Amino acid sequence: MSELKSHGFEPIMLKIPGLTAEIEKPWDINDYVTWLEKSLSKDKKVILLGHSNGGRIILAYCLKYPEKVTQAILLDSAGIYHNEFHLQLKRFVFGNIAKLKKILPSDDLKKVLYKTAREEDYYRASPIMKKTMANLIESDLSDKLENISIPTLIIWGENDTTTPLSDGRLIHKKIKISKLFIIKNARHSPMFTHAKEVGKIITEELVG
Repeated sequence: MSELKSHGFEPIMLKIPGLTAEIEKPWDINDYVTWLEKSLSKDKKVILLGHSNGGRIILAYCLKYPEKVTQAILLDSAGIYHNEFHLQLKRFVFGNIAKLKKILPSDDLKKVLYKTAREEDYYRASPIMKKTMANLIESDLSDKLENISIPTLIIWGENDTTTPLSDGRLIHKKIKISKLFIIKNARHSPMFTHAKEVGKIITEELVG
């Protein structure tokens, strides 16, 4: 945010329901698209920037409301469906949480299972957010990305293990009007670890 402001931009950070704002029921990707459209109801055209799940929301929004977006900026975006073992395990944990509570009497055992599924955040989440996370991980935008015609800037951490670089390359391949920038030695959150580099890429692309 500071980097963008230093170059004359005035970014607005929305409070995403379930992360930085409360929700009263589990949401799915369609709920997030509806929320974003309501949040942008006063804006005719917008540039959208999103990280991880924020990127997933942006991709889904661009598919439904392409006329509202002049440019999309994705940082290590979610949205590509995977079927590797740890993700199968993650979906199993997410989908069987009620049963697991009965099967695993020890809180420590549940912690181990969540860590194995690489979802410690899920362990700490509220029941509503657990269901929301389960809904989101099941959404797959892979086959729809070719329908996005909005100029898209894709920025990815070279060593991201949460949303691997192969996802970024696939998104770049499928979205015709897109550019991919890889941040060397960065992981899943380059906007924190390589803020100046990310800010420079964004500002040069927007201004240029």
